[in-house]
Amino acid sequence: MNEFYLKVYEIVRQIPKGRVTTYGAIAKCLGATRSARLVGYAMNLSHRYDPTLPAHRVVNRNGLLTGKHHFETPDRMQKLLESEGIIVKNNQIQNFENVFWNPCQ
Repeated sequence: MNEFYLKVYEIVRQIPKGRVTTYGAIAKCLGATRSARLVGYAMNLSHRYDPTLPAHRVVNRNGLLTGKHHFETPDRMQKLLESEGIIVKNNQIQNFENVFWNPCQ
């Protein structure tokens, strides 16, 4: 497996329950600021390598559930987030600033 992907997965495992982070924040934390898309590719494949990875906690910079189509069903990502107390409306996390987790801190 790609070493960069493994580093992405290490960070994703650390995201606290009830919090989310972004592809870009993960990339920045890994010292690859312009690699948010590569983080997205890693997340798209994450289910194959580690189905227990909390991939539902990674969203785009605006809090949109852009990765939802990579889950078993189109609403699975939202349901997982809501089960952790995160409010989602129209595929977007509400109060995004309050639930955002910065992996670099």
